[in-house]
Amino acid sequence: MNKYQLFIDGQWVDSESGKTFTTPNPATGQPLAEVAEADKADVDKAVAAARRAYEGKWSKMSARDRGRLLYKLSQLIEQNASQLAEIETADNGKPIKESLYVDLPQVVENFEYFAGWSTKIEGETIPVPGRMFNYTLREPIGVCGQIIPWNFPLLMAAWKLAPALAAGNTIVLKPAEQTPVGAMELAKLIQEAGFPEGVVNIVPGYGETAGAALAAHPGIDKIAFTGSTEVGKLIAKTAANNLTKVSLELGGKAPNIVFADSDLDQAVAGAMMGIFYNQGQVCCAGSRLFVEESVKDQFLGQLSERAGRIAVGDPMNKATQMGPQVSAEQLDRIKGYVDIAREEGATVVAGGATPHLDGPFEKGYFFTPTIFADVKNDMRVAQEEIFGPVVSVITFKDEDDLLRQANDTIYGLSAGIWTRDITRAHRFAKEIKAGVVWINTFNVFNAASPFGGYKQSGYGREMGRHALELYTQVKSVWVDLSGRPIGWFGK
Repeated sequence: MNKYQLFIDGQWVDSESGKTFTTPNPATGQPLAEVAEADKADVDKAVAAARRAYEGKWSKMSARDRGRLLYKLSQLIEQNASQLAEIETADNGKPIKESLYVDLPQVVENFEYFAGWSTKIEGETIPVPGRMFNYTLREPIGVCGQIIPWNFPLLMAAWKLAPALAAGNTIVLKPAEQTPVGAMELAKLIQEAGFPEGVVNIVPGYGETAGAALAAHPGIDKIAFTGSTEVGKLIAKTAANNLTKVSLELGGKAPNIVFADSDLDQAVAGAMMGIFYNQGQVCCAGSRLFVEESVKDQFLGQLSERAGRIAVGDPMNKATQMGPQVSAEQLDRIKGYVDIAREEGATVVAGGATPHLDGPFEKGYFFTPTIFADVKNDMRVAQEEIFGPVVSVITFKDEDDLLRQANDTIYGLSAGIWTRDITRAHRFAKEIKAGVVWINTFNVFNAASPFGGYKQSGYGREMGRHALELYTQVKSVWVDLSGRPIGWFGK
């Protein structure tokens, strides 16, 4: 079992309290690592270190050199991708082929992409009247607290760290207590890349202690959080006491809409990717599957048959398509929602139970791919985020009613549309209240394209140039070119 300390001011240190916690391998339930547990005292140290770095070496470093450090980090990650992918799978439970061929390449891509932005964050000149010269400076915000979730540990760290560092900020990062190992391994590469001490500090711990201390800290200039809407609201309230800037990427209950004229084979594959990828632990998962009434039986038959063939088991095996849920708590949450769906009158057409696995995986947190039919949009299973491999199939006939139901949720993170009618596709893309809409595809991302939500799915955008707006602020500078006194208070 590996042991990890806190990473503060470029050093590996024990927590002030001396406390540690053990994180399990979700595939087996056995201990994976012992990790130092940060609390308020450690957060205070990390924030102080980040402030010193921000006002010291980091602020004096050129944008070009910042970009070179980010690019060097991307290369180190790429060189260690196989090892990091195995760590990610052991830490989170996702299949190794997802860690190796999806997550790690995107981690590299994000650091590469924002390395290029370091030298392209610019101000502007404004043609104001009179003999005045007015220009703007786009400057870093300062010390940023970043709280990331457990579903994509390394990728979420990259989404947060890369733009913040490119813009010239310093960081205190709190990884999820369920999956701290990847972030601690990333800290080793940050150290190897040559980032100055205190630029990135990583403080694993619990949300109620370390996370709350970070959100409430008066020395934090900006908080970025990815996680549940419930916790996001608490962070926003806490940060408001200091008027700390906040960006939130929160929950979702995405409508994934299948029209009768779509390529049904393609749509079935898209629905599978939409809900079973990463064991359904995806904020933008297509968990409300709207299927046109005339193709319901055919579509549902294909979907349930394919779901039944998904290989669930050892996530280190490249033949595995679904690994375990991240924790026993998450597994219990999914089981609870399956019971609720049955009570509400939904019908299980696939899955709905824990699989029977032998050997070391007998005590892992596994659940079968689950499909519910006969679901109404007002049922809890259709309105509340389950965050597991559970999809609710809802049929429709009328497009106007479909649009009303698709938008009838507190969330607005993503949506999918499957149709050959290009006019309909663009019309629905415009009318659906969501930050990301996929047409004839699902779960596609790129470091250059923004991602974020409407409504209670949060505010602010990750990735792309829009992410830089979360980590910069604008200063307006006025210069009098006339040399004459102004106003009524001259000579």
